[in-house]
Amino acid sequence: MNLPLLGADDIEALGPTGALDALEAALSGGLDPETSPARHHVTVPGGELLIMPATTHQVTGVKIAGVAPDNPARGLPRITGSYLLLDGPTLLPLALLDGAALTTLRTPAVSALAIRHLTPPVLHHLVLFGTGPQAYGHLAAVLAERHVERVTVVGRTPRRVAALVEHARQLGVDARAGEAHGTEEVATADLVLCCTTSATPLFDGTLVPDGATVVAVGSHTPDAREVDTALVSRSTVIVESRAAALSEAGDLLIPMAEGAFSAEDIAGNLADLVTGRILGEKPAAFERPRFFKSVGMGWEDLAVAAAVHRKSAP
Repeated sequence: MNLPLLGADDIEALGPTGALDALEAALSGGLDPETSPARHHVTVPGGELLIMPATTHQVTGVKIAGVAPDNPARGLPRITGSYLLLDGPTLLPLALLDGAALTTLRTPAVSALAIRHLTPPVLHHLVLFGTGPQAYGHLAAVLAERHVERVTVVGRTPRRVAALVEHARQLGVDARAGEAHGTEEVATADLVLCCTTSATPLFDGTLVPDGATVVAVGSHTPDAREVDTALVSRSTVIVESRAAALSEAGDLLIPMAEGAFSAEDIAGNLADLVTGRILGEKPAAFERPRFFKSVGMGWEDLAVAAAVHRKSAP
């Protein structure tokens, strides 16, 4: 059997909006994120191996992703891996996809789906923490969904910050570099994106304005977080699934351990948001900051991989 190999170009051809629409269609069609199989973590010499299965009646798939923290210093990508897409009824292989490229497209699309339902059409000030592939991917995904008047990039390496600022300007956005802790920037933001490998909070959560949206995607372990307890305790919190967040999201688990947050404080999951159950039942909750926490789930990879496969079919 000649298994089609779908590389970065094939995956990028779907685009942020195509990936977002595939995710929304899955949730609108009744997919329940709470029933998605759990991610398996395996410690290996180079870092961590993530095994992420998912299935529907039509397709089944599994991503094997490597997280290699030392790779960037070697000039190599931090995230590696492959995705095997199978026919649902027969389990015959349909395609093998570049796992890193799939993750680079999928993660911003998940964030953009939340942003589609949490923010107004025009964003006056976007603050973007991070300068890696996810920062670039999130910028593209947000610009595909929203008109952004101004972007501030915050990162640890001035050279990389300057490169992302220039990239944003080439996309037609007014962009500049922010100061190291993003304090002044966060206080005037209506959208904050956290796309870093930081294990500790990036900014003071008391400064985020009411009505602003914060999205954090960089961590997926119980002992790491990009936002502080102050932000979580005063926000309307939305997650991909409660089960995944309460297993892996240090952004929530650490405030819970401190007694400042509880599982009952989660307003809903991504399916609740897409189908309107959160906004319809709790409109007052949206007057506070809105915090969406993503750890990455197998059903998201499957939905996007299937869309890539459909688009690439002759």
